[in-house]
Amino acid sequence: MPNMVISLLPFLLVALTGVSGQFKCPQGTGYFPDLEQCDLYYECSKGNYEEKLCPDGLVFDDSDPNHERCDIPANVECGDRTALQEAKPSKGCPRANGYYRHEDPEICDKFFNCVDGTPVELPCPPGLIYDDTSSTCAWPEASKRKCDHSKRDVLDDGFSCPEGDVAGPDGRKLPHPTFAHPDDCQKFYICRNGVQPQKGSCSGKTVYNEEIFKCDEPANVPGCENYFNGKS
Repeated sequence: MPNMVISLLPFLLVALTGVSGQFKCPQGTGYFPDLEQCDLYYECSKGNYEEKLCPDGLVFDDSDPNHERCDIPANVECGDRTALQEAKPSKGCPRANGYYRHEDPEICDKFFNCVDGTPVELPCPPGLIYDDTSSTCAWPEASKRKCDHSKRDVLDDGFSCPEGDVAGPDGRKLPHPTFAHPDDCQKFYICRNGVQPQKGSCSGKTVYNEEIFKCDEPANVPGCENYFNGKS
């Protein structure tokens, strides 16, 4: 999934009292951007206007004057409207709203969704990292962000996914390779997208066969022929 897009819930818009003396409404009614500040805009009606401000961290989407919408900067082309309101930071949130990289620089596969200054930690899908430019999770090779990919998740029994591709019986790369458990014939490990470890277990009277990467009859797996002997 090279272009993962995270769904956005609509954000509430915040109105400001007071009117700037420099802005002039275009003809008609609608919502129009400030010429300098990307999170500032105006609601115009019959030549009169009300000055409004997006929630901190969001900017005004001026693509359609008939719709009032604030969105994350990654989804809006601000152009020369480079100015922004003063930030209202909190722990984990450089601004009150939006998506931001994890505060721990070594954690690349998690990020914060900030809403009104409250951060919620979210994970990227296995194998992806959070990309600041697009405010989404992306494959490392498609992101300009430099991360240390040597850190891999470790299960409670010490297993972590080995590096490198794994070829299946037909010679093709396995997207979710599996590995035999060192001590239990019926158990195995799954590496989601090659990096996210997960425990697995064969059903019924079958054991894991590492030659074919799936569960099989015990008689076909050397060393596991008598695994179920004496077991009810």
